Amino acid sequence: MLIHLSPPTSSPEIARIRVFTYLICAEVVATVSCPRCQQLVDNQAITCPYCRVTLKAYGHPGIPLHRATGNEYLCDRCVYHEDDTCNFPQRPYAKDCTLYQNIEESKLALQQQPYTLSCNARVKSWLQRYQTWLLLLGLLFICFLIVVSGG
Repeated sequence: MLIHLSPPTSSPEIARIRVFTYLICAEVVATVSCPRCQQLVDNQAITCPYCRVTLKAYGHPGIPLHRATGNEYLCDRCVYHEDDTCNFPQRPYAKDCTLYQNIEESKLALQQQPYTLSCNARVKSWLQRYQTWLLLLGLLFICFLIVVSGG
């Protein structure tokens, strides 16, 4: 059975679809799960309205506060702890942190990121790699010019 759907033509119908799409996208983007009570809360909320746990650091909605679950510590899985650049006072026993970066997620992101260089970067890399050969070729060219002109 083939169903042919025609695009909406009336302005109110298009506006209704846009509002509905916006609401669906806003609902998906604007909610996160509370780490303590698992209730959905606004991603800009500073505290959970259900259990009052702090969700954002320093009362600022732009600074996420990462929390450990159970008896684990965040430092065990953090990039900054691994490369010894962490200066957090609770290290290595931090249960919550604003700088936390998961090692596994970072490695996965690096593996999925395509390795592409710009044209300028490729040329610079090629020149550095073959610098010795280019100098020798340049010297040979100068010698050739001297021989040809001196006849």
